[in-house]
Amino acid sequence: MKTPFSWPLVMLLPTLAITTGCGHPVQRSLEGRWLGEAVENFQDSQLAAATGWARGLSFEFAGSSVTVAIPAEEARTGRYAVSSVHESDVRLAFTTKDGKTSSALFKLDNDRSMRWMLGQGRAVVLRRDR
Repeated sequence: MKTPFSWPLVMLLPTLAITTGCGHPVQRSLEGRWLGEAVENFQDSQLAAATGWARGLSFEFAGSSVTVAIPAEEARTGRYAVSSVHESDVRLAFTTKDGKTSSALFKLDNDRSMRWMLGQGRAVVLRRDR
């Protein structure tokens, strides 16, 4: 399925592999399943498609492992590490099977809500499942 916008990180997430590191206290804040709920700052012409895509998205964090489910793809499980924390901003590092690294920025709003910051002011709002 072709999306109306570019998702470079999304292309890397299905190929998550092991990252190095001993873990980080912020990992406890991420523990559990997070479901896509909404999007922010998308053009009106992209809003419906982006919202539908986001509502099919989930992240499940368990220790230093993460399972990412992306609409129209099989869920992938891999490892992640917290690479930086500044106030509510948490940058996670992912390494692909071929050794390439990527990162994603999340903003922890509270214990039930966070946002995956996509760049250009865009975000996917995620809520903790239960």
